[in-house]
Amino acid sequence: MKCALCDEKECYNGKDCTGLKESVEKSFTPEVIGSMKVSAHIEAQYYMKKTRLEELILYGKGMGYKRLGIAFCVGLSEEARVLHEILANEFDVHSVCCKVCGIEKSKFDLERLHPDKEIDATCNPIGQAVILNQEKTDLNIILGLCIGHDILFTKYSEAPVSTLAVKDRVLAHNPLGAIYSNYYRENVFH
Repeated sequence: MKCALCDEKECYNGKDCTGLKESVEKSFTPEVIGSMKVSAHIEAQYYMKKTRLEELILYGKGMGYKRLGIAFCVGLSEEARVLHEILANEFDVHSVCCKVCGIEKSKFDLERLHPDKEIDATCNPIGQAVILNQEKTDLNIILGLCIGHDILFTKYSEAPVSTLAVKDRVLAHNPLGAIYSNYYRENVFH
């Protein structure tokens, strides 16, 4: 499949160009349908009216979630604090910093960002997932985890995962800026 290169997008109007429609529909369990109903309701009722954060809250409430987890980057500690406080108005919230457990990078022969420091703790996405799994969260939220760490966190999280913000230090955590910017597209990616 190369849908990104398709100009027609006839699937938008109901065409099945894959031949998988019937087999995929069999995957629509009651849990999947419940999630899709909540998502469709949010889209239909609040399209262009709510922020991603507001939609996240609506989704969590619509799904009947009680416990939310936040896996965040230490560099976004203040944002994590604000997010935790906002979500705590509606949910039991648990948050875990990426440096949890304080594991030294040299223990696993990882390249150090700060070679001059005595301790350069590695990010610990598996530890974040384990802790939130122990908290029995219903939904986990990624807030600015590094590339790769977000992938590991998602893999090891027992609860479903949504990303509120991704890490992009160059573009103020707006990775689509590299796509929207003619400079990046013409000078960096060619």
